[in-house]
Amino acid sequence: MKDLKMYINGKFVESRSGKWIEVLNPSTEEVISRQPEGTVEDVNEALDAARAAQKAWAATPAIERAAYLRKLADGIRKRKDLFVDIIMREQGKTLSWATTEVNVTADYFDYMASFARHIEGEVIPSDRRGETIILTKRPIGVVAGILPWNFPFFLIARKAGAALIAGCTIVIKPSQITPENCTEFAHVVEESGLPAGVINIVTGRGSVIGNEMAGSPKVDIVSVTGSVSAGESIMKAAANNITKVSLELGGKAPAIVFPDADLEASAQWILDSRIGNNGQICNNAERVYVHKDIKKEFTDILLRKFEAVKVGDPCKDHTVDMGPLVEKRALESVEAKVENAIKQGAKVLCGGHRVGDKGYFYAATLLDNCTQDMDIIHEETFGPVLPIVEFEDTDQVIAWANDVEYGLASSVFTKDIDTAAKVTRGLEFGETYINREHFEAMQGFHAGVKKSGIGGADGKHGVEEYLVTHVTYLDTHYE
Repeated sequence: MKDLKMYINGKFVESRSGKWIEVLNPSTEEVISRQPEGTVEDVNEALDAARAAQKAWAATPAIERAAYLRKLADGIRKRKDLFVDIIMREQGKTLSWATTEVNVTADYFDYMASFARHIEGEVIPSDRRGETIILTKRPIGVVAGILPWNFPFFLIARKAGAALIAGCTIVIKPSQITPENCTEFAHVVEESGLPAGVINIVTGRGSVIGNEMAGSPKVDIVSVTGSVSAGESIMKAAANNITKVSLELGGKAPAIVFPDADLEASAQWILDSRIGNNGQICNNAERVYVHKDIKKEFTDILLRKFEAVKVGDPCKDHTVDMGPLVEKRALESVEAKVENAIKQGAKVLCGGHRVGDKGYFYAATLLDNCTQDMDIIHEETFGPVLPIVEFEDTDQVIAWANDVEYGLASSVFTKDIDTAAKVTRGLEFGETYINREHFEAMQGFHAGVKKSGIGGADGKHGVEEYLVTHVTYLDTHYE
């Protein structure tokens, strides 16, 4: 078992509490490490370090900040195998998903470094004679980055990469379920020579660390990826200081399949979108609407693919398609939602049960006979369960798709560009994927509407989350 450490002001430290929180391998239920149980005092030390470092970091030319980001990317690549192993052990990702996460994390730091020469303002003609209006972009200041457990490594880059290139400093709180990858990342930070205080890492319970960060007047923006309930708590805490929040929360993504779609390819894309990361992605396809004319044929194809999904410990078998759910509570939640769906009339075509007697494994599950009024259509499952709903009319299916409190991702499967355009215009979601799997690109803008969040990440708009606009009215008229 490994003892982890926090990283504050360029030093590896333990918590003032002297207490520890154990970290489990979800495949074996064995303790693999323990993290310091951070305190309010630890948080404030990290925030003070970030605040002290911020002005000098903002004064550093953006192109020099970019050089540090590239060093972070290189450091990740040097430790690729180590990070892949950690992610597989503490989060349960398959080898392919863990490898992709590490590679994309490094690429993301490189990508954000490319914005060094693209943080731009505007010069605007004034209504007054002899005056020029100048808009410039400035870093917002100190960032509180609160990470989830489902992409624990990539979200370091998604939050820190944009923040650092904008000229901000950051205090990161990893999920208490998956902290080891983040604390190991601190060694990459140290090796890069990044100035002390620019990146700080505090481990511990969200109810202590997260709330203190969100409610602190030392923080200028709180960036959170997590559940709706977590987002609500953060917003309440941030309201005390009118602190800006950027929230990426839950989802209930619909996938809509029309009769002219390529059924084999669409079924594969939807399968990939449902079981990816063991069914634990906020923009996973959570429900599929299938036109009545192809309902039986498409369901048969989808069933064949679901039945072929291989579940197991990814550390012992690199060929598995799915690993475990992240913790016992997650497994019990998925079980309860499937049981409730059955009570409401759903039919289990495959799966619907745990796998094995050790670890938090759940079979890939396909549910038929589902109707729009069922809880399984409205509540986020966050597990490898897909309910099927039959539809007839395009306007009807758009209304059904929108009939949820979430608004993150959606998808449409059709060869008709007019159908794709009409449905996309009607869908109330931040993202729509047409004839492909659900997974965003770093060049886009990952953002939801309704209870799926506020603000967003990726691309130039993601960098702008960490910038504020300053206006200068320059009067050169002296007559």
